[in-house]
Amino acid sequence: MTTAAADGPSIRVENGVVKFYFASGSADLAPGAADALGDVVKGVAAGQTAVISGYHDTTGDPAQNEELAKQRALAVRDALKALGIGDDKLDLKKPEVTTATGSNAEARRVEVSLQ
Repeated sequence: MTTAAADGPSIRVENGVVKFYFASGSADLAPGAADALGDVVKGVAAGQTAVISGYHDTTGDPAQNEELAKQRALAVRDALKALGIGDDKLDLKKPEVTTATGSNAEARRVEVSLQ
């Protein structure tokens, strides 16, 4: 089985939302997570809360997908905690299935936004 480059971990920041994409079956963060989360850390320091939302694709076992989405969200949470953000400033949302159009690689993501 070959893994396409697009299936690897990556990070994008769009309109202030940090989006972590994951390889299929993996909860490993792409390199550069701390840099990508810099604005989130600044926002939390200014009194906002970091909201972490996990998503998963619709392939495979739904229960396993939900657990993997949870593990990915926890990996992002741990990265934020390593940057000095306390639990009281983190809001972890329940994993959601992505039903919008797009690839499975797009669906395997965790988003961090500020509220």
